[in-house]
Amino acid sequence: MTHAQLVSKAVEWLRRYGCGIILSEQACVSGEVPDAIGWKGACRSVVVECKLSRADFLADRAKPFRQNPELGLGCERWYLTPAGLLSADDLPRYWGLLESRAGKLRVAVKASRYNQRTPTGVLYEMNLLLASLRRVEVRIEPRTITEFLKWKNRMVEYNGGSYPAGLLRAEQENNPHLNTFPRLISRTDRLKPLAGLSSEHRNLSGDDSKRVFQEG
Repeated sequence: MTHAQLVSKAVEWLRRYGCGIILSEQACVSGEVPDAIGWKGACRSVVVECKLSRADFLADRAKPFRQNPELGLGCERWYLTPAGLLSADDLPRYWGLLESRAGKLRVAVKASRYNQRTPTGVLYEMNLLLASLRRVEVRIEPRTITEFLKWKNRMVEYNGGSYPAGLLRAEQENNPHLNTFPRLISRTDRLKPLAGLSSEHRNLSGDDSKRVFQEG
């Protein structure tokens, strides 16, 4: 079993777990590079970290965003390891454990439903998503992302104003992120330290910036 194979299994598991958007091994400005991260409906994020050895796990545990979980990504957090590598006592608080044995995954320790993501984590996740979108834009230049997303409109134009057979309208596509919406809460309801962010980000002001997303 290689790390790449574990990551591939993590991505497959996140898809089965209900995540509509999944990214693997993409970096954000905090320095965290989740092996796999997915977003379910209501913007609930799920992180899976893949570890092949105990030494790898201990090295991960020493990173700043593990020492201070409020800086980390993910409402819900899991480790994925070969069977028998870790026990429940090894896990950080609220984390779950997935084990791989004979090519199959099983839940060894269920992750808590407690939302571990703080306002800081929301900003870091936004940064990861924007950085990933920018990479896409660079790769499809000179087209823009908007042009790429609207390719179906051009197909309709070419087809005399109707959708070609087998092509779904945008509103018919399976997109869980348009079916549910996160509950909005006041920052004062759950204010967490925004360590590691610039003073501009820490000193949010104005009506639009006094509310943050939290899964409902």
